[in-house]
Amino acid sequence: MSDERYTVILGDRRYAVHRKWAKLPDGQSFGFISDLMVDADGLVHVAQRGAEQPVLVFDRTGRLAGAWGEGVLAEPHYINGAPDNCILVADRDAHQVLRFDRAGRLVQALGKRHWPSLDAPFNHPTAAAQAADGEIYVADGYGNSSVHRFTADGTLIATWGGPGTGPGAFTTPHAIWVDRFGKVLVGDRENNRVQVFDRDGAFLAEWGDFYHPMQIWVDDRDMVFVTDQIPRISLLDREGRLVGRCRGAINGAHGLSGDADGSLYLAELPPQEITKLERLT
Repeated sequence: MSDERYTVILGDRRYAVHRKWAKLPDGQSFGFISDLMVDADGLVHVAQRGAEQPVLVFDRTGRLAGAWGEGVLAEPHYINGAPDNCILVADRDAHQVLRFDRAGRLVQALGKRHWPSLDAPFNHPTAAAQAADGEIYVADGYGNSSVHRFTADGTLIATWGGPGTGPGAFTTPHAIWVDRFGKVLVGDRENNRVQVFDRDGAFLAEWGDFYHPMQIWVDDRDMVFVTDQIPRISLLDREGRLVGRCRGAINGAHGLSGDADGSLYLAELPPQEITKLERLT
């Protein structure tokens, strides 16, 4: 059987699909791959649940280049880069959000470790994002149904949300992103939508036509990428207008990020693998 080159299209960009892009040394295998992010040097940091090495780092060729988080991270759910080049990890079942430098050194911790709370952060948080001024926003999504806003030094400013289906309520706030215009995008998974707020928590808009949205990532053109459980990737402009869609994953991308060249990386649900969508045009 001849080799085939699979390609997909999102808006004005075409991508070549590279399955099993990340390669581990012989004898090693992935844990439960949960999410990934790409740093300023193009290194891909892959978060694993239930693994001795919670974060694996791969170079631009997909070769393992390092690891971090051992003894610090318990169950990393989502990992997001910050504007100051730090890395935020929602350590879901330890009930914390942890901030690391790019070398994997812990520099800040939010929440009391292994101490869930029903009326304060956190109760199985899902994701965290940092605004350009250092404020941190957290989706507290499995035990609570809230979004929390913190100052850069970790002081809680405000909490909004609560269980429900109406504007500003959540059923599993699963992903979060703060864009450069001050909008907070929240993937409200079981409500099949992305909700948009200002930084004070005021409801601005609801973007629908998703099935269990998983991760949100915004590129340097302010284009919004959303993965869901169809499985598919949706591309929207910053006002939520649909630009394109594709099926870039086999069973669905729990996590998604991109690099400076415009290529995308997917953290695939079982079977565990990293898929690269290499930008062609």
